[in-house]
Amino acid sequence: MKLDPNRTGLENLQAMIDDLGGQAPLHRLLSIRLVEVGHGWSVFQGQPGETHYNPQGTVHGGWISAILDSALGCAVHTQLDAGKGYTTLELKVNMVRAIAASTGVVSARGDVVHLGRRTATSEAKLVDASGKLLAHASCTCLIL
Repeated sequence: MKLDPNRTGLENLQAMIDDLGGQAPLHRLLSIRLVEVGHGWSVFQGQPGETHYNPQGTVHGGWISAILDSALGCAVHTQLDAGKGYTTLELKVNMVRAIAASTGVVSARGDVVHLGRRTATSEAKLVDASGKLLAHASCTCLIL
């Protein structure tokens, strides 16, 4: 996946969904996928599996953080002009329920809270197919 500097953030992300640019290598590795975007928001879905387990037999917090960070950052990216980028400065994750392979497909929706010239903030929730909250997060991004 390579971002086109002549496209806006939203256009680049929609191209990922349409498979014009493909998914990011990390997303393929973690079995997560960008499925929907709009101005100021993004949705990722993932299928947690035993390959994502920690030694206690539940999905590792790193996997949970990765899907939430992706939703948070891409929400910000949807509001960026062509040639602009971002990087995460701070990530805060609250895990409220254990996740296992039996949880099934999960969805993380990120929404922009604030977009400034140099920084942006966003919030996200991770839910199961029935809408039960599994984790929530917030981040601060640096606009590049």
